[in-house]
Amino acid sequence: MLKFITVLVTVFLCTGTLDAQAQSDSQSAPAQATPPAKKTVPAKSKAKSKKKSAKVAEAPDSPSLGDKQGLQFTQDPLELKSNAALVIDQENSQVLFEKNAGVSLPIASITKLMTSLVVLEANQDMDEVLEVTTADIDTEKGTGSRLRIGAKLKRSDMLHIALMSSENRAASTLGRNYPGGLQACVAAMNAKAMSLGMMDTHYVDSTGLSSQNVASAQDLAKLVRAAYSQTLIRQYSTDTKYAVHPGGRVLEYFSSNRLTSNSDWEIGLQKTGYISEAGRCLVMQAMIEGRAVVMVFLDSKGKYTRFADAGRIRKWLETFKPQMTKVAVQ
Repeated sequence: MLKFITVLVTVFLCTGTLDAQAQSDSQSAPAQATPPAKKTVPAKSKAKSKKKSAKVAEAPDSPSLGDKQGLQFTQDPLELKSNAALVIDQENSQVLFEKNAGVSLPIASITKLMTSLVVLEANQDMDEVLEVTTADIDTEKGTGSRLRIGAKLKRSDMLHIALMSSENRAASTLGRNYPGGLQACVAAMNAKAMSLGMMDTHYVDSTGLSSQNVASAQDLAKLVRAAYSQTLIRQYSTDTKYAVHPGGRVLEYFSSNRLTSNSDWEIGLQKTGYISEAGRCLVMQAMIEGRAVVMVFLDSKGKYTRFADAGRIRKWLETFKPQMTKVAVQ
């Protein structure tokens, strides 16, 4: 059966374009016209142009921990760019597709999904105003933030931008203000993971900036199903933009997931993540052909490949409508 599915998928991949980014680029590209006569450009100008292009060129992703384990050499029928992936039917947890799904890997800001879940389950006051302090400065990766020290926002606003835009200082502030402080928050996150059967998971902070925050794709599918029960997580994580008033000028945040603003997608929950050790990560709940599915993509390379992988999975589900079969790598 697997060989038959692999043949079908191979034919499918040869006849259709699955890369969501390529589709977007082709749709937005203008029609070709007769090129104008070539102008002579002084050598000095050419040198400046080349220098400018070099500045804006995107640097390749550094080797991740998954790469160091050789996961990039795992072949799968859909040729996903993610080193690990899992797709399940949300209703019955039936596995539809998997690739290195049991390998525990760094999960970056996917961590914030668990942070949000334990904060909400602690029944804290969503209208309480929290303040960003020097304790929220990122000493792990040295990243910046639009929330300055002294910025004040309601807990609900911190939760909103942590989920939608992966705002690190907001997630740090949520962890610090958990009953008992950050240490208690991390303990609650690990306890919740155990209660959900996430045996390959471990958390050390509330942001995901540490590469010691790890989980397998199998575990994260369980987390997505649990988080989906929280209305605020569904709403906040799928918003496309949101403005906050931390004192001073208004800050407008946007979703870190480009698919949330795509009308072709019906996304019920999502979270992105990236640090060099984890690669590009994405978890989503989405409706496809009237079926609720959970998708997990870990350790993808390139800024848009995790979204393209979601497009590949969606196209495969729409085309083959798998019911009681499973595609897995050999």
